[in-house]
Amino acid sequence: MSSDLKENFAFRPGRRPTGPGTQPPAPRSAGDAGSSTPSRPANRPGPTALAAKVRTMAPSMTRSMQRVAEAVAHDPAGCAQLTVTGLAERTGTSEATVVRTSRLLGYPGYRDLRLALAGLAAQQESGAAPAVTADIVVDDPIADVVAKLALDEQQTLADTAAALDVAQVEAAVAAMAAARRIDVYGVGASGLVSQDLAQKLLRIGMVAHSHVDPHLAVTNAVQMRTGDVALAITHSGRTVDVIEPLRVAFDQGATTIAITGRPDGEVAQYADHVLTTSTARESELRPAAMSSRTSQLLVVDCLFIGVAQRTYETAAPALSASYEALAHRHSPRQRTR
Repeated sequence: MSSDLKENFAFRPGRRPTGPGTQPPAPRSAGDAGSSTPSRPANRPGPTALAAKVRTMAPSMTRSMQRVAEAVAHDPAGCAQLTVTGLAERTGTSEATVVRTSRLLGYPGYRDLRLALAGLAAQQESGAAPAVTADIVVDDPIADVVAKLALDEQQTLADTAAALDVAQVEAAVAAMAAARRIDVYGVGASGLVSQDLAQKLLRIGMVAHSHVDPHLAVTNAVQMRTGDVALAITHSGRTVDVIEPLRVAFDQGATTIAITGRPDGEVAQYADHVLTTSTARESELRPAAMSSRTSQLLVVDCLFIGVAQRTYETAAPALSASYEALAHRHSPRQRTR
């Protein structure tokens, strides 16, 4: 077995782990009082994106800039009434700090920031929902989209890790490691996650299959027996096409596992072990399937690594053999004349 393979498992040989498991020209910035030339157009964040922008940028700000950013995010109506001097006094900073913070948040100057704050305050007062209610809005530049998605997914992963019941994970791993066969059920985005887990398990020598067709899932579930494992992936916890095969496998005596964002959902009724996931807020431009997939992938990776640890003596050679069998497909092709 290659040293690279061993490093992938982060073990040392002989130490097999054990254990249970657009926009118009902008007005002149008030922060540049001596200038009479309008600022150039800029891709300014929409009012509803301001709080998200603060969360994204705050870690890279100085503490004084953070105070300005937090103030405008928490009290847009009050700050919209303040001059640059007034906001500096309120936050215990300087006018220069206020202007720098405005620019870092994507506004040419403080006046532009005040306009956004006034718009946000008006929305909050009227109770009208913005056209896009997510932190990501239709006029966001792609750089902001990247930053916001990265931040949201980091938070989703952290929340999922915090919510996972480690004892349940360990029990699920133990059952999978000893299983004669493992069937994984999922549809839509969860079906992609089910396929990911099954192919990983296959590469370490496990008999594992992903079923994304609900009819085939049920007909296969009928063949499950005691000692087999059936695993259902459903964020909502109420996807019938996933619950039905899990119920059949449960009735057949198989050990059943549910990966779900709703541990109180119907799927839990037929699960011996429930692994809870977390997701970011659903929105028009960021449907739940995006963040649920992120958290589900974390959970299935934990399961895979756990099974690989418990079956290391057979998993490592199987994984090595699969690398070798596919190696020629990754080699540069020779040019022919």
